[in-house]
Amino acid sequence: LLNSNSFTVIRDDAFAGLFHLEYLFIEGNKIETISRNAFRGLRDLTHLSLANNHLKALPRDVFSDLDSLIELDLRGNKFECDCKAKWLFLWLKMTNSTVSDVLCIGPAEYQDKKLNDVTSFDYECTTTDFVIHQILPYQSVSVDTFNSKNDVFVAIAQPSMENCMVLEWDHIEMNFRSYDNITGQSIVGCKAILVGDQVFVVVAQLFGGSHIYKYDESWTKFVKFQDIEVSRISKPNDIELFEIDSEMFFVIADSSKAGLSTVYKWNNKGFYSYQSLHEWFRDTDAEFLDIDGKSHLILSSRSQVPIILQWNKVSKKFVPHSEIPNMEDVLAVKSFRMQDNLYITLTRFIGDSRVMKWNSKQFVEIQALPSRGAMTLQPFSFKNNYYLALGSDYTFSQIYQWDGEKKIFRLFKEIYVQAPRSFTAVSTDRRDFFFASSFKGNTQIFEHIIIDLS
Repeated sequence: LLNSNSFTVIRDDAFAGLFHLEYLFIEGNKIETISRNAFRGLRDLTHLSLANNHLKALPRDVFSDLDSLIELDLRGNKFECDCKAKWLFLWLKMTNSTVSDVLCIGPAEYQDKKLNDVTSFDYECTTTDFVIHQILPYQSVSVDTFNSKNDVFVAIAQPSMENCMVLEWDHIEMNFRSYDNITGQSIVGCKAILVGDQVFVVVAQLFGGSHIYKYDESWTKFVKFQDIEVSRISKPNDIELFEIDSEMFFVIADSSKAGLSTVYKWNNKGFYSYQSLHEWFRDTDAEFLDIDGKSHLILSSRSQVPIILQWNKVSKKFVPHSEIPNMEDVLAVKSFRMQDNLYITLTRFIGDSRVMKWNSKQFVEIQALPSRGAMTLQPFSFKNNYYLALGSDYTFSQIYQWDGEKKIFRLFKEIYVQAPRSFTAVSTDRRDFFFASSFKGNTQIFEHIIIDLS
C-alpha cells in the first residue's frame, strides 16, 4: 500500500525484483508521469490501483508485462483522449481484466465522456517525419531517378568529381550502392530516358560538349551513344523529359547568351535536334506540363519573366502562348497536381518564391514563401502527403507541408544542407526517400516515415 503519499512519477523498474507481488495500490498521490517500463517484471500482479492521481496519459503498452492482471482501477484521473490514448482505447477492447471507467478531460468534444465512447483516432493519430537514411560523401548538383527491370536507380551529377554516378537500390542491404560511373567534364545534369527496354542517360556538361550514353548489356555499363552539338548547347542548366502523342522528347535549357534552348526528339535510331525555342534569354529551367489537356512548356530565365509555350498540333512545334507577369528573376518552375488542381512553384534567389494555381485562365498566386538565397523549390508527395522543399544558400533548408484546411503550405521541418541545388523524391520497396544535393557538402538521403502518435 503506497496510498496518500506525494509521489509525482513512477520510473522504469520501480518494482524490480518483486516477482511475486500480487496487490499494488498507489492511490491518492500526485502522479503525473509513469514510465514505459515502470511495472516491468510484475508477472504475478493481479490487482493494480492508480486511482485519484493526476494522470492525463499513460505510455504505450505500460501494462504489457502484467500477465496475471485481474483488476485495474484508474478512477479519479482525467485523461486526454487524443492520440496518446489510442493504444489504451484498443487495449481496453482486448483485455480480459476488469477496468474502471476511464474519463476524458479533453479534447473538448470528449470532455467528461468515457474513453470507450471515443469514435475514432484513425485520422488524427499519424504524422510524418524525414530522418537521415544515408549520407553520400560527395557533392552533387542534381539527382534523377529511373526504374529498369524492377530495380530502382538514381543518376547523380557531380561537377567537382566530373562524374555522373549511377546508384542502385540494394534490396538486401536496404541502401543505395554504386552501380556505374559516367565520367566527363564539369557535369551539371544527368537525365535518364527509357525507350522500350533501352536506357539512355543525357549527360549535360559545361565544357567539352554534352553527350548521351546508352546502357550496354554486354558491357554491363553505360557507353557513349551520341554527342549533342556544342553550337546549340553551350551552358546547359536543366534537362526536361516529356512525351507527346507517344513520341519521346527532351529539352535542354541553355543559360548562356549564345546558347539555344533546344528540343530533341527520338527517331528510333537516336535523338536529333527538333526545335530551337529561342535565343539570347539565358534560360535557367524548362518545365513540361499539361494545361487543360494541352501540352505546354514553361521556360524561366534570368533576363525575363517566365514564358509559356503551347504545342501546336498542326505544325507539331511549340509556339509562344503567354507569360507569367511580374515574376522577374525566376530560377526554376516546377509543376505538380493536387486533388485534380494544377499548381506551379517559382524559385527566386532574391525576393519571395511563389506557389501559384491554375484557375482555368491563368496562374494566380496562392502563397509567397520568403526565400532569400534559394536555388530550388521542389514539390513532391508521399502517401497523399504533399510537400515543398525550399533550399537556401544562406540558412537552413525548409520543408513545407500542405494544410488541407487552410489551403496553404505550412513550415514542417528544417534540415541543414550546404548549398542545396536539388531535391528528388525516390520510392522503392514500399519505402520513400528524398535526395538532397549539396554543392559544397555531402549529398544526403532522407527517409519519409509514418509515425503513429499513439
